[in-house]
Amino acid sequence: MTEDSQRNFRSVYYEKVGFRGVEEKKSLEILLKDDRLGILPPHHESHTQVMMYRKGQYSDVLHALKVVRFVSDATPQVEVYLRMYQLESGKLPRSPSFPLKPEDEVFLAIAKAMEEMVEDSVDCYWITRCFVNQLNNKYRDSLPQLPKAFEQYLNLEDSRLLSHLKMCSAVSRLPYDLWFKRCFAGCLPESSLQRVWDKVVSGSCKILVFVAVEILLTFKLKVMALNSSEKITKFLENIPQDSSDAIVSKAIDLWHKHCGTPVHSA
Repeated sequence: MTEDSQRNFRSVYYEKVGFRGVEEKKSLEILLKDDRLGILPPHHESHTQVMMYRKGQYSDVLHALKVVRFVSDATPQVEVYLRMYQLESGKLPRSPSFPLKPEDEVFLAIAKAMEEMVEDSVDCYWITRCFVNQLNNKYRDSLPQLPKAFEQYLNLEDSRLLSHLKMCSAVSRLPYDLWFKRCFAGCLPESSLQRVWDKVVSGSCKILVFVAVEILLTFKLKVMALNSSEKITKFLENIPQDSSDAIVSKAIDLWHKHCGTPVHSA
């Protein structure tokens, strides 16, 4: 049995016996051993050499950015990651004063959340880089479909709540970018975010839909009391943090309810 299949088997087994989340908190650490994301090779004896190469590459790119005065020692770390990513992907603007694009804002939000989870700056950059690449490549066609899937599953769970959103003309104005492009970075605390991103990394971006649905279900009374799309959206962009762990647990239950026991369900 491969390491990947063992990991997924353990996750499913633990959940069946009531220990959900045992594997989830380690997911971002596991990224550094996952060949499918292109960070390290599958042969562990090569890891030291490859990490030395990655650190060298990180230093070289950082030095190049300092030479062309795109970053300095005073530049916030997440902005440094962004400029490194832009340089490596051939998207570095002509001047650091150019306004950021929406995709840059997404990268910064994910990098900022990742920075709270990963202490080492080199690891943080490589994990962020590969996570964003997965969103842009593997899920490129799936992510635009998530708002429609959200509406479908919310209707199944609570049609009255969906009707209220439609009556307020809020369905098209919900914070889909925050939910589905930023993968809840800046919305959920890092402890809860890890559990969601574990599922995304493991092969399913549909978990994002069920987190969004559960947010609506959890705060149903509050949302039903709001009568404008602006107020609903503003509230959903700044939900209380103390319910986050429960929301994610219930979202995973919904995910299992509607998708069976998915392992790599996009």
